[in-house]
Amino acid sequence: WMTGFEIEGPAPTAKSYVLIAAPHTTNWDLPVMLGLSYVFGIRLSFLAKHTLFKGPLDGFFRWLGGIPVDRRSRHNVVHQAVDVFNENPDLVLAISPEGTRKYTPYWKTGFYHIAKEAGVPIAMGYIDYARKRGGIGPLLYPTGDMRADMDRLRAFYAPIKGKHPECYRAPRLKEEEDIPNLPPAAPAEPERDHGVPERSPFPAALQG
Repeated sequence: WMTGFEIEGPAPTAKSYVLIAAPHTTNWDLPVMLGLSYVFGIRLSFLAKHTLFKGPLDGFFRWLGGIPVDRRSRHNVVHQAVDVFNENPDLVLAISPEGTRKYTPYWKTGFYHIAKEAGVPIAMGYIDYARKRGGIGPLLYPTGDMRADMDRLRAFYAPIKGKHPECYRAPRLKEEEDIPNLPPAAPAEPERDHGVPERSPFPAALQG
């Protein structure tokens, strides 16, 4: 494979799902995941601000797999994404739940609620820099028991190492803090400069 990574396992058997990718600790994660999806023959879609889909750029972003969403709408982003799933039975929606390559104590919750409300599974995409391997793990069908579902995600991602492991924390949602007997998230670690821009290369609306 041109990125130097080996592919593990087959592509998901489901036709429609939310594909998350972790750990996200470097800007190189995006081209690696795009290469992975190409080899698997997966047509990825992503959410992006509706303002990008104007004039000649409209066709370009749609060709890339972009789906316009309006954050100002009374119909929130989760509901807009669910509508898209209802209209497209073969949709694979890629989301970066960390939303940043820097250390963050919580993942964003959009991926979980979109999958749950749309009735589709979450596919666990991963990039393991320690072993130079990437793939898509098991499918998780959200049950509504957030702690149990996130425990499965934590168990799966526990042995996987990002390019900069110190910038990654085990998957945790802010909403889990409302669940009794769950330890609070660890405080953020000092930021580290790895010589690349802070902004994640993943589109802003894709980070959910």
